[in-house]
Amino acid sequence: MSSPTTPLIGLSTASVYPESTAHAFGWAASVGYDAVEVMVGIDSLSQQVDAVQRLSEHHGVPICAIHSPCLLFTQRVWGTDPWVKLERSAEMAHAVGADVVVVHPPFRWQKDYAAGFVEGIASLEARTGIAFAVENMYPWRATSRRGMEMYLPGWDPSDEDYANTTVDLSHAAIARSDVVAMAERLGERLRHVHLTDGTGSAKDEHLVPGRGVMNADGFLRHLAGTGFTGHVVLEINTRRSADRTEREADLRESLEFARAHLGVGTP
Repeated sequence: MSSPTTPLIGLSTASVYPESTAHAFGWAASVGYDAVEVMVGIDSLSQQVDAVQRLSEHHGVPICAIHSPCLLFTQRVWGTDPWVKLERSAEMAHAVGADVVVVHPPFRWQKDYAAGFVEGIASLEARTGIAFAVENMYPWRATSRRGMEMYLPGWDPSDEDYANTTVDLSHAAIARSDVVAMAERLGERLRHVHLTDGTGSAKDEHLVPGRGVMNADGFLRHLAGTGFTGHVVLEINTRRSADRTEREADLRESLEFARAHLGVGTP
């Protein structure tokens, strides 16, 4: 484990898709990650508090964060009420010992949810003691031209008064955002990072860090220089891995990249 004065380097269960949540814990343990972020999704195991807790205990890998089911393809996981999803995410976080829930801003068509989102997130944090780290998203675009705003109150969390936020480098690549500048705007409100990479295309690529154009190494050195002690979670896309050997190589390369540029030694 990292010390209280260094970032925790975790693995998102999304990084091993289409393998299961159970496989993700196995990978985290074998490769040497400090912790796991559980993406609550269509894998039924990811939705079960007891199952997730048993996986953590079995592999000896703690859970640092829960990613609420707020993606397009998880709109019906844990029901359709977005506030109920966040309540259940906080309950899972408490049960498994995580201190962060990652959440996306509302979609534009979720008007009632969006209208009270900033205040509602603050209320949830005060009531549950869990940090709801709102993640940066991006304009939707099919080409290189200017995209459409699909999130309310907006895709950039630095524009709002959130106490806790997440910066995702793949999302920032689509938005063509400078992640170091975003981190500077957020300051101590930056609680959580999805370490990955992108080329600036309209696709959410989630590349192994260092394989894109997002200055991921410089971003990590910036975090280290500011004394960041939150979570740095690898959220990469390994769907095209030819086999387990290739997937392991990507997971290991990502972890070594994070450790090298954060200045965190191998345990």
